[in-house]
Amino acid sequence: MKAEPVDPEKIRLAVRQGYGQIATQGGSCCSSTPSCCGSSSPAAEDLARHIGYSREELAALPEGANMGLSCGNPNALAALEPGEVVLDLGAGGGFDVFIAGQKVGATGRAIGVDMTPEMLAKARKNIATYRERTGLNNVEFRLGEIEHLPLADASVDVVISNCVINLSPDKPQVWREIARVLKPGGRVAVSDLALLKPLPPAVAESVESLIGCVAGAVLVSETERMATEAGLMGITTQAKSGYIDGMVDWQDPLYQKIMAHLPAGAKPSDSITSLEIKARKPLAGCCCSH
Repeated sequence: MKAEPVDPEKIRLAVRQGYGQIATQGGSCCSSTPSCCGSSSPAAEDLARHIGYSREELAALPEGANMGLSCGNPNALAALEPGEVVLDLGAGGGFDVFIAGQKVGATGRAIGVDMTPEMLAKARKNIATYRERTGLNNVEFRLGEIEHLPLADASVDVVISNCVINLSPDKPQVWREIARVLKPGGRVAVSDLALLKPLPPAVAESVESLIGCVAGAVLVSETERMATEAGLMGITTQAKSGYIDGMVDWQDPLYQKIMAHLPAGAKPSDSITSLEIKARKPLAGCCCSH
């Protein structure tokens, strides 16, 4: 039987509603354990430490900015420098934006884009606390879809994103937008969920899995292809399946449900991985591909 075509607007609505619920209900749509689907504050900090954020970075964050929605540490991948302009796709409550703002300093700028009004309100509310704790006035949050970024061409030095691109129903367009807003020589540092092999249909069709950043994930090779076709170069990917094993060890309900649909003896990390993606935009006039 032929599969029904995917309606992009239905996907966006499901994601917007799911993350709006996370923003307004204290950051948990699945459980109180560490989860890409949202976590309680103590569990969210455990997850952040597990994937490489330091105690100092987390201590400086405004309350509620860390909602346990991470699957990697794009700030560490980006190696941000003072004075740079950094853009975070799907900024949520501002977690990575507030960390990036401290790294780029007073002469830099950290911009977050999110399509969920409730998340945007949460992030903007936290700006005052960020200013008080850091003395910096260098962050902002804009409402918009990552497929249609509200930024000018060639206006940012670095694009980061944390467990968000997989949610988009039009990922090639996201990568084209990343390339558009980057300055020549600018770079990409993304943490995302990706597939090592296709998911069972019952998992792939689950809205809960979509909100939990799983059902929308694509094969690693697809991610590499989309970034290349967008005009980026120097693309490297590194699978971090330990993140998925951690979700299982923590008895995350979403991953327990995924396990129920897997063949005997299989585990989620056989199919799903946290993926670190780095790339850069060629310098003006450069046509090289390496």
